[in-house]
Amino acid sequence: MTERYAVDYLAVVIAIVVPVVLLGAALVAASLLAPRVRTGRMAISYECGMPPAGPYARQINARYFLFAILFMVFDVEAVFLFPWAVVFQGAGLLVFLEMLLFIAILLFGLLYAIRKGALRWS
Repeated sequence: MTERYAVDYLAVVIAIVVPVVLLGAALVAASLLAPRVRTGRMAISYECGMPPAGPYARQINARYFLFAILFMVFDVEAVFLFPWAVVFQGAGLLVFLEMLLFIAILLFGLLYAIRKGALRWS
């Protein structure tokens, strides 16, 4: 029984240890390879290949953040929708109605965002 228990959790241990080791290796490599001297040119902010012009602390329109949050909501919807579609065959009517409710709530959120103008770029 104890041997089987260890074998069952070997995959879990590997799934925890491997990312931790890779993360540690990446952090050590970054600290060894990173430049030590910060010149004036290296200290300025850099975005999209363009040097900053004007004040460095610019206010960003909140609409971009709202658009990103909406993207994440519908990305999470896809994460829940695909596994449901795979096992739907033998699930029954209640599971189908629950998924319709889930999609209706997300559709309501999308319609609300459209009505508030969150998806307009200008």
